[in-house]
Order: sequence, then C-alpha cells, then structure tokens
Amino acid sequence: MSFKSINPYTNEVVANYVADTAASIEKKLGLGHQQFLEFQHSSLDLRKSMMLSLVKHLEDHADEHAAIIVTEMGKTHKEAKAEVLKCAATAKYYVEHIAEMLQPKPLPSDDSVKSYISYEAKGIILAIMPWNFPFWQVFRFAIPNILAGNTAVLKHASNVSGCALAIEQIFLDAGFPPGTFQTLLVSSKDIEPVIADVRVQGVTITGSTPAGMSVASLAGKYLKKSVLELGGSDPFIVLKDADIAQAAKVAVQARMQNAGQSCIAAKRWIVEKSILAPFTEQVTNIIQNIKQGDPTSTGTDMGPMARLDLANDLMKQLQQSIRQGAKLVTGGQQQGCNVLPALLTGVQPGMTAFDEETFGPLAAITSANDETHAIQLANTTNFGLGASLWTNDLEKAAALVKRIESGNVFVNAMVRSDARLPFGGIKQSGYGRELSEVGAHEFLNIKTVYLQE
Repeated sequence: MSFKSINPYTNEVVANYVADTAASIEKKLGLGHQQFLEFQHSSLDLRKSMMLSLVKHLEDHADEHAAIIVTEMGKTHKEAKAEVLKCAATAKYYVEHIAEMLQPKPLPSDDSVKSYISYEAKGIILAIMPWNFPFWQVFRFAIPNILAGNTAVLKHASNVSGCALAIEQIFLDAGFPPGTFQTLLVSSKDIEPVIADVRVQGVTITGSTPAGMSVASLAGKYLKKSVLELGGSDPFIVLKDADIAQAAKVAVQARMQNAGQSCIAAKRWIVEKSILAPFTEQVTNIIQNIKQGDPTSTGTDMGPMARLDLANDLMKQLQQSIRQGAKLVTGGQQQGCNVLPALLTGVQPGMTAFDEETFGPLAAITSANDETHAIQLANTTNFGLGASLWTNDLEKAAALVKRIESGNVFVNAMVRSDARLPFGGIKQSGYGRELSEVGAHEFLNIKTVYLQE
C-alpha cells in the first residue's frame, strides 16, 4: 500500500510513499515508549534547549518547508511560510512558559502537611491531523506535549505525507532523540490497533465531525483520553453600529484565507438588515479583487483547493443553495481544484450553505432583523467552534458573547488560534482544548499528592 501526493494546481503526482507495516509500527511504538521512559530521567531544561534548536531550524528553513506545503496542498507560498513561522513562534512561547505551566499547584487541606497537584507526562500521544494546516496543526499539539515529557506519533492526512515526514526530520535535526516524534504512514481504517496499544496514552484529532466521532468511539472503547477539534460553521455577526468597512475587510479575510479551508473560517455572515446593502457592496468588491491561481506566484492571493473531490463537493453545496433560493453575487466558477471565491446572499436556515460546513472559498450572507435575531441565527447550528461579533458598543458585546454558543468568541477581530489562549469547540465541533496552559495539561496525569506525618 502507498500514499500519493498530488499537486492540486497542476494535478501531477509529486511523490509516492510506502505505508508502514505492522512490524514497522510496532518498532516505532517501542521506540516512542522507550524515549518516554528516558524523558522521565532527563531535565526540562534539556528539552527546552532542543526546542530552541527547533525554533531556529524552522526560522532558517521556512521557505524550504513552505514549498512542501504549497506543493502538497496548494496554499500560497506566503500563507505557507507564515504557517511555518507561527510554529516557530509557538515553540518559543512554550519554551518561555512551560516551566510555570508544569509547576506543582498547591491545594492546602486542613489535615495534611502538604497537598498539591503534580502535572506529569503519561506516555505516547497519538495525533490524527488534517491537511489544511499541515505544519501548524501538528506542531501546536506536539510542542507542549514533548516539552512536558510525552512522546508523539503522527497519523497525518494521506495527501500530505511529505509534510509529515519533514516534521519528523525537523525534530531529529533539532537534536531530539529518535522516538520523540515519529510519523506513521497508515490509513484511517488501520488506526485502531495504534489507539488500542497500551503504550499510547491519549489521542487527539483535528478533522471532520464524522472522523471525530469515529476516533472518539475508539478512544472510549480502549479508555484513552481524547481531544477533538472538529468542524465548524462559524458565524460572523455584524451589528448595525459596527465599523462596516473594517468588518467587511476582515470578513473576507476570515472566510477566504487558505482558500476557505479552515475550521474557524467565517462561514456564515449574519448582518443586521439596516446595513445589509453597504456591507454586501463592500465585501463583493473585495472578493472580486482576490487573485486566484498559481500558489507559487507572488501575485496570487488564493491558491487551489487541496483536492479535486473537495472542490467538487463545494460546487455541489453551492448549486444546492442556489436551487434552494440563495443568489450567487460573484465567483463560483471551477476549473479542476481552482475555484473562484464566491458570495451567496439571501441564505437562510434550511439551505445547504447555512446548515452544512462549507469547506472552501464560499461566503454566505444572512440578514438579521436585530441583534437578538442575529444571535438566534448564530446559534442555529450543530457546530460551536468559533464566532466573531462586530459592534462599537463593547459593553453590549460583553453581554452578547455570553449568549453565543461557541468555544471561542472574538469581538471586532478575526477568530484565530493563539498559543496564549485555549482553543477548542463545543457541540459537534468537539471537546477538550489545545494551546495555552489548559491545552498543555490535556494529556498529563493531573495527580493529587497528599502528605501527612
């Protein structure tokens, strides 16, 4: 069995990768467990030193790694390089703060000499990661876990196997011992034995809701801790007192970056009806000026979608929404994986573009009667990953954010992941958190220690 990497812009096969065998998987798990045991006898300072070497490697070779990303999944070189550098910045952040995050937390009890929480590594953590941010999704999991003393194995999306192997090599080049971070080239149907393995102490997945349900079921079957960061249909709520020009600019950026292929993209623009016309006019103009095409060209704003099947699926959702009564204002033409950024207006609950996650460059505008109606529309979804709220009244915003059903709410800003802030969703967008101190603790043994004379 092998995995193909296909350049989505040229549709050319760029590489074939041979899948791991049962024997090679066993060898990797054995090596990962052995390194976990050795980490228990090494210092945090040593791991921090190696992580700083990793930071330098990412910074020094950012263009080289970006080129792999561009070739395998099609984002522009500018976007890919920014992704690599974000990984470096996150590693630097955790090096600076991990000691504090792992510091035992005192919890005094009346009848003890001392009682506290100890945060301790557990073993190998399995990551099942997607293709849309093939470096960032991996590093944001791996960095805090490895610093804390866990080891990692990665099952990446099959179309970005080159990225997966490059990341493994980055850890080796930075001086981390073999077994610290390893890539498993396996298909999803063959992942159960890895989850079941006693040496694997947790599993994290970023992916679709159906994929998350499958992994959560397996994790539960074998009593493994899991973190799920799944799909989203994020609302971008624009109230009548918002800065319309700024909201329009950020709305397009939040929907169209990475060719719209982001779990936290602003997929549903919910706009108060009194400002619907000027908002629609401004976003239309911005969308029509996006240059879609060759991701290696410096003049390109948006590359192709990552796979032909994904582009075809998006076009089906677009056409279904039009048949249901939505109006296509601009874009939507397809040539292979290349899709011109599209805008639909008149989108309502019950339409495909409102009810389903649209994973590509398709924006949808829904009119709201007032702010109460806007919040109601925002919550009319099975997802709950991120939300963006736009208003010049921050006191009102503070009250409204409590009513928005989402793991993240950004006011007058684009939803994004940040090493300093917990990241994750609710409802069918998953559970658990990545990043910040909260994420760093997810796969640790939160051990209660009680001392009495």
